[in-house]
Amino acid sequence: MIELTVYNGSGKEVEKVSVDETVLGGAIRYALLKQAVVRHQANQRVGTVKTKSRGMVTGSTKKLYRQKGTGNARVGNRRTGVRVGGGMIFGKVPRDFSQRMPKKQRRLARDSAVLAKLRKNNVVVVDGLGFDKPKTKDFAGVLKNLKIDRSCLVAVSEYDENIYKSARNVPKVAVLPVSDLNAGDICSHQRMLFTKDALVAFLNREAESES
Repeated sequence: MIELTVYNGSGKEVEKVSVDETVLGGAIRYALLKQAVVRHQANQRVGTVKTKSRGMVTGSTKKLYRQKGTGNARVGNRRTGVRVGGGMIFGKVPRDFSQRMPKKQRRLARDSAVLAKLRKNNVVVVDGLGFDKPKTKDFAGVLKNLKIDRSCLVAVSEYDENIYKSARNVPKVAVLPVSDLNAGDICSHQRMLFTKDALVAFLNREAESES
């Protein structure tokens, strides 16, 4: 069991909660975790780069001059890649970098990522993040009170527009509902901030899936 301290927005200890490691698989699957992170990064690549090959460049296909007897090097037509204005040799073409991964493996990788954060004491739990209106200063104040000064992934029970808008201008901070958590986003941030409701919902869902 891993014991976590629940803080309020002022950084004061409120209560303790326990997390059973077996709910998260009991062990960190490093190979699966790496596969999930590589997939996440690959899926973020756009892959729309394109350059013109010699077949796409405007120009005559006629050989510029005869092969021998002129004192010039042996070259082909004006579209050749060795001439200025010619086509690109082995030019880049649009490409799909996306990778597939079974849902069960994605969930196991996500659980391993959360478990790794827990074991390294990089998970902070707050009793709630309620904002009457979007206010970046208030959100930054909560992070300061919780002593979070590095990149952080904030997990909430469900999408809250006020929280999202309050956090979007804070550098290296992202907000996700627990239903959208994935290994790539978790591993790309140094710390994780769970609201208590989000942590309970996350662990209960994992327990239900095991049963």
